[in-house]
Amino acid sequence: MVSILLSIIGQRGVDALAFLLAFVLTGLLTGLFRSRLPQDHGRAYAVDGALSKGKARGAGLIFVLCIVLVSLAFVPFHLEYCIYMVLLIASMLSGYLDDASDTAWNEYKKGLIDFIIAAVAGVTYLNFNGCGVQLLGWYFQIPYPLYLLLIIILIWASINVVNCTDGVDGLSASVAVVSMGTFALLYGQYMGAYVTATAVFVGALLAYLWGNAKPSSVLMGDAGSRAMGFFLALLALKSGHPFAFLLAALVFIADGSLGILKISFKRFLHISILKNTLTPLHDHARKRLGWSDEQVVIRWVVMQCVASAILAALAGFGA
Repeated sequence: MVSILLSIIGQRGVDALAFLLAFVLTGLLTGLFRSRLPQDHGRAYAVDGALSKGKARGAGLIFVLCIVLVSLAFVPFHLEYCIYMVLLIASMLSGYLDDASDTAWNEYKKGLIDFIIAAVAGVTYLNFNGCGVQLLGWYFQIPYPLYLLLIIILIWASINVVNCTDGVDGLSASVAVVSMGTFALLYGQYMGAYVTATAVFVGALLAYLWGNAKPSSVLMGDAGSRAMGFFLALLALKSGHPFAFLLAALVFIADGSLGILKISFKRFLHISILKNTLTPLHDHARKRLGWSDEQVVIRWVVMQCVASAILAALAGFGA
């Protein structure tokens, strides 16, 4: 079917059709099954977290399944991509089961699951793509053990910083659309069918944002944020420019990593850092700086657009 569509409407037409199908399917299924999703308990530790109490949570289950179904229909069959889709579902399910649980999962349990997903993805990527890396105008090889370690760190970090950034209506999905679009626009010539997969993911996220715009009626939960983090790291790898992640996902890194560092220093080194800074940073902006939710969303998106523009300038310099 894909080959027939390509001959009729071309690759851009196929990408647009996949985008539209993901958008429509996600919107319809979210409306149909929203009432069956678990309800948010309201997070006492988050700024205004109680306002989310009772809302449908775990919508990532819906849009991730839509993404997998649509992308498998439009992306040519390849074992590597199928493995990634299984891992995408695994990352989603680990978050959804946490969303649906009355008691939050232990952080070590989630960390171990993230590690296993990252390790399997790393081995898969290196098996099909080798150890070559591009950085600006340079191309070089990284030894297999070192590159595998770096991939595991990349995927684990991406899953967790994106997860931490999901705390304001419309925030994480909006920033993710910019970050994913950055990879597709700048490195599409290297990504092949993963550009189509990106179009599908963006279409599904925009449909989700229809219900997640403030005041939201549905939340993606860990099911969505963890899957988004995995997919962003995958795009960084498939672009052939994994270090581009540092700018293409800069807002996620800045917003989510400080909280992880703060907790890690306290728990493992018994050192308190950033005592006067609320984490994630979107909570600091709302509580300490007095920004509204809308200001946080727009300004985070603006900052990611600026970071992506800097990356585009660097990519042009290294071309």
